[in-house]
Amino acid sequence: MPLLVSSASGTDGNGYGALLAFDLDGRSLGVFSGDNRINDPRGLSFEAAEELLFVNSGDDRVLALDSIGRVVRDTGRVAGFNPGGGTFGPDGRYYVGSRGLRTIMGFSRDLATPASSVLPSGIVPFPRGFAFGRDGRLFLASGIGPNGEGENTIAAFSWSGTIRRFTLVNDPELSPLDLLLGPNGNILVSSEYPFASPDAVTTVREYDAFGGNLVRVFSPSRNVGFRKPRGLRFGSDGHLYCVSEDEVVAFDFIGGECLGAVVQWPRLNGQALEFLP
Repeated sequence: MPLLVSSASGTDGNGYGALLAFDLDGRSLGVFSGDNRINDPRGLSFEAAEELLFVNSGDDRVLALDSIGRVVRDTGRVAGFNPGGGTFGPDGRYYVGSRGLRTIMGFSRDLATPASSVLPSGIVPFPRGFAFGRDGRLFLASGIGPNGEGENTIAAFSWSGTIRRFTLVNDPELSPLDLLLGPNGNILVSSEYPFASPDAVTTVREYDAFGGNLVRVFSPSRNVGFRKPRGLRFGSDGHLYCVSEDEVVAFDFIGGECLGAVVQWPRLNGQALEFLP
């Protein structure tokens, strides 16, 4: 089961600008795909039915890769897209946060149909991670952008003829970078507060999905750096994994303790991670 990590480049940091593969002992397996359309990659999501890896490229496109890293589907460039993270929705479509359009875009799995917006453009100042709740709500992390614009909250959206937004989480120590739902239905958020500060406190924070109350905080152990935490994923072992600068860090989701770094790689500048079967 290789672990894939998207490593950003350019204005996101002096990273590799590539999709990197590691084994579960942290050894590098090299670049997963050398296709030049994978440029400054961001979000990753594995689609099990067709065994394809969907990759959000900084080249304003979404790609689908097979098990050996070949691009088999390509949206082509989407004007103003600037994609962030992505996940599959309950309707089977692939959804991607658009930093440029400040909304969430939905794509058909074949990537052949033009994308449509799920929320109005500009719905938040700077979208970070998002997830679909079991009750039909959409949770969106509204964070701070590279230029300092934004807000630090989790917004929830529901539909009953019209879109209703309400602020679910008000936590003065939160600055969200990615969002994931846990197996218990709670909201998990990687946080760097204050955002981009050299003295930022970095954590993974868990919130009740109904009241927005802070449930617990996952903090790094002393033997890991955990700088610039970004993408979150659960492994088949039930542990919670978070990619960050130079590391992928694991947490025991049941007990809450940090298990240390499973990958340590200079200039990793990780944005998202995914496990392949």
